[in-house]
Amino acid sequence: MKLKKVPKTDEDYVIFYAENLKINPELFKQHKEIIDSQVKSSISLFGNMFGNKNFKIEARKYLKGRKLV
Repeated sequence: MKLKKVPKTDEDYVIFYAENLKINPELFKQHKEIIDSQVKSSISLFGNMFGNKNFKIEARKYLKGRKLV
């Protein structure tokens, strides 16, 4: 994968990703697998921390308390 120019802004990265996605649709599958893995890890982490019943609500409170969201 060759860069025409170094991406500097968020828009540059989006354009770069879109152009390369046209060339290699496998990129989408790879990114989806990474995101799915991160979601599963978060569910597991917060489920263990707060129990499985209301972990989403408690996880949001926890992250807001640490100014992460």
